[in-house]
Amino acid sequence: MRVLHAMIRVTNLESSLAFYINILGMKLLRQHEYPEGKFSLAFVGFGDEKDHAVIELTYNWGVTSYDKGNAYGHIAIEVEDAYKTCESIEAKGGKVIREAGPMQHGSTVIAFVEDPDGYKIELIQAGTY
Repeated sequence: MRVLHAMIRVTNLESSLAFYINILGMKLLRQHEYPEGKFSLAFVGFGDEKDHAVIELTYNWGVTSYDKGNAYGHIAIEVEDAYKTCESIEAKGGKVIREAGPMQHGSTVIAFVEDPDGYKIELIQAGTY
C-alpha cells in the first residue's frame, strides 16, 4: 500500500494551478473535465504519480467558497532551504504566512505559505527534523 494523493477543493482552478506550478514548482501531471458532473480534476506533484504522492485539485464548477472546518491542518513539503524557498515564493507573488525559522519548542526549521484558497502549506527544511 502507498499514499496516492490528497484532494482539496479549489474555487478557481487556473489560480490554483498557477500557484502550485509557478510558485511551488510542481508539475501538472494530468487534468480532466467532467461536463456531466460539472467538475474538473487536476493532479499536480513533484514527480510521476507511479512514484510520488500528489495533490488532486478538484474544481466544482460555479462554487465560489468552501468551509474548511476546523479539522484541516496543512500539506507538508520538504525543501532544501526554507529561508531561500520563502524568498523565492514571495518574489513570485506567493503569500508567506510564517517566515522560516525553528519551530516553537524544537529545532526543525519550518515556514508556512498559503495557496489562493487559504490552504496552508508547511515547508520543512531537509535535515532539520
